[in-house]
Amino acid sequence: MTDRRKGQIGLIFVTMIWGSGFVVSAISLEYFSPYQILTLRFLLAFILMGALFFSQLKHAGKKTYLKGIGLGSILYLAFLFQTVGLVYTTPSKNAFLTAFNVVLVPFIGALFFRRKVTAPAIIGALLSISGIAVISLNDFHGINFGDLLTLVCALFFALQIIFTNRFVLGENIYALTTIQMGTAAVLGVIVSLARGEFTLPSAGEGYYSILYLGVISTMLAFLVQTASQQFTKETETAIILSMEAVFGMVASALFLKEAITLRMLIGAALILAGVLIVELKPKKEKMNQSFGNLDIRD
Repeated sequence: MTDRRKGQIGLIFVTMIWGSGFVVSAISLEYFSPYQILTLRFLLAFILMGALFFSQLKHAGKKTYLKGIGLGSILYLAFLFQTVGLVYTTPSKNAFLTAFNVVLVPFIGALFFRRKVTAPAIIGALLSISGIAVISLNDFHGINFGDLLTLVCALFFALQIIFTNRFVLGENIYALTTIQMGTAAVLGVIVSLARGEFTLPSAGEGYYSILYLGVISTMLAFLVQTASQQFTKETETAIILSMEAVFGMVASALFLKEAITLRMLIGAALILAGVLIVELKPKKEKMNQSFGNLDIRD
């Protein structure tokens, strides 16, 4: 199995985790505010990773710390704008506009980092965002303040993908991800204190959902994402991660007993088509190169 294929499988695993996280997040919101959830999930992830990878942190250099702090700041701002945006818009529009990072990634890469934008990448991104729209959107009556905040969130998620691709090469992924989680945790504590929401409820049931969000959806998922992005391009990463909507749909059907409609199946098919277009292109190029290298003699 090639490194690129391992990276792709790792990213698909991440989308499965985040897809199931929709259900767990819905449960956690019955006990905690969105700001408390953000703080607790990052704080728990950082404490566990700090304990597991303490020796890695001790030997990490200044550049690793600067990269981790940058990634953690971008990541927390993405979640913060998403959370605040949700206050002023509908959950379906919030989910769709957050996923708009799939379209933003290739164009930001081309505009600021001179990345080549290929036709399959554009088509794949548009198919994926169309599929997410079909799954998520029930109505769309113009842009409001919450939608604008969510678009800023999408921009930060796109930057997180792009800069992870740029920062991860040659780095200690354990130290880099731990520093990223620690930065997001510190920012979460600051925001929670400023809002007066650092006090915790006494209901024990809600902490099971926080445990899952912190350990699985945050610590494990971002560690796997960081490791996987060593071997994938940023546009490919964004399009694969768009499958989160598909796994979220499946998890909602399994655990929340939500009905899967024809519209949802069409949306899932569009997302999968977008992923396949991007994934099949390298194979086609490789085959063309192989045929081109054949020495045909009489």
